[in-house]
Amino acid sequence: MRYLFSLALAALLAAFSPSAAFAADAAHGAQIFSANCAACHIGGGNVVNGQRTLQQDDLKAYLANYNDGHEDAIANQVTNGKNAMPAFGGKLNSDDIADVASYVESQSVNGWS
Repeated sequence: MRYLFSLALAALLAAFSPSAAFAADAAHGAQIFSANCAACHIGGGNVVNGQRTLQQDDLKAYLANYNDGHEDAIANQVTNGKNAMPAFGGKLNSDDIADVASYVESQSVNGWS
């Protein structure tokens, strides 16, 4: 009986956990990226400033708080922009931005291959 209760409780917690309910969708992020970001960041590069690519080492070097939360730091940059990068907070909703951040992080980890 105790085992069944533990199993049921674990299932409920998994079903209602924030990470399960709000997990970003990198595949959807790829579509959003293609439509909004790829003109400047094709293949993880940067046509405006070649020093500010989306390669993981560059993200670590110039994104504030990247080491504290990779996707949060990317989402902040996408939302608010900086320097030549425009802010997309008024164009994309928070779910789209989270999806783009997930996609960018997954690609940066894999070297944009």
